[in-house]
Amino acid sequence: MISRIIHDGLQAALGLIGRLERVVTFTAFIVLMAVVFADVASRELAGTGLQWARQAGVYANLFVILFGMGLASAGGTHLRPRFADNWLPAGWSGTLDRLQDGLMALFCLGFAVVAIGMVHEGYVLAERSAELGILTWPFQAVIPVAFTLAAFRHAVYARYPDLRPEPAQAPVVARPGGDEGAG
Repeated sequence: MISRIIHDGLQAALGLIGRLERVVTFTAFIVLMAVVFADVASRELAGTGLQWARQAGVYANLFVILFGMGLASAGGTHLRPRFADNWLPAGWSGTLDRLQDGLMALFCLGFAVVAIGMVHEGYVLAERSAELGILTWPFQAVIPVAFTLAAFRHAVYARYPDLRPEPAQAPVVARPGGDEGAG
């Protein structure tokens, strides 16, 4: 009973995290597109770009990449080498998947700890962006947040493998001449 409540709570938490990641990624992508469009329009209409556009685009892209990483993981679409998938017996796959998720959780947690140190240093030093003149640490803070969420997600997958998404399969594309293959 308690185990089922924990399982369902973790499943709900993963769903909430996924929704948060989708909203942040989508919003940051819209900001990125707007900044690029404004910069290009400024170059075409005024003959000069927007000085702040490059740095703003970098910050928006940081959010897209880091929260997009979580979306890929949640959807089972993250990149991973598959060349060694058949090297070990198929019966080991469940154990290997749990081991993989456990190691990924530890890696992400370690990266989050290092990133917290980096953000803290930027906070203490009150580092500012040269182009925008704003504090950098609030934007850098997305790094430990994203890696902490990834660590949580993979720790849950390691403990509850039924919550792990099925890996995405390469689409089968019909080729001219009747051959079918991964495309």
